Parts: sequence; C-alpha cells; structure tokens
Amino acid sequence: MASTSRDKTKDGVEFIHEDDGSVTARDLETGLARGGDTRGEALAQLAEVLKLQDGEGESIDNPDEFLREEMEIEPDDLPKQDELPEFMQ
Repeated sequence: MASTSRDKTKDGVEFIHEDDGSVTARDLETGLARGGDTRGEALAQLAEVLKLQDGEGESIDNPDEFLREEMEIEPDDLPKQDELPEFMQ
C-alpha cells in the first residue's frame, strides 16, 4: 500500500512511497507528478515537468526526428492521433 507525507496546504510537494519501492513527487498546486527511485530523483523529474508546464525548455522542430534520435521510438509504430498534444504544438 502506498503512503504519503505532506501538510494540509496547497503549496509544496507530496511524496508517495509506492509499493514497488519507487517514490512519486506530486506538486500540490498543479497536480502534476513524476516518479523516481528516490525522493531526489522524483523531485528532479517533477522540477523538469513544472518547467515545461511554465513554457520553459526547447521547442522540438521535427517531432519524428526527435522520437527516433532522442527517444529511440519509431513514429510509424505509434497509434495515429488527429492532433499533437498541446506541449508539442
């Protein structure tokens, strides 16, 4: 059973200790969450997500090339979608 640690405010981060030993960090204001093997790793991942949410980060000029080269994913193998997710537009 997962457990959490936080106070009752809407600011800050909630850490959820998962049954598999991993840790999820969830931002209480936005509800965004990321996980990792440790609290530090989960928090670092969450910080990256929050920066992207705030419009920081580099734009991706060629999504197919990015998927192939950076993520090692073949775009043609992915299910077709009518639109790109908002963060990729």
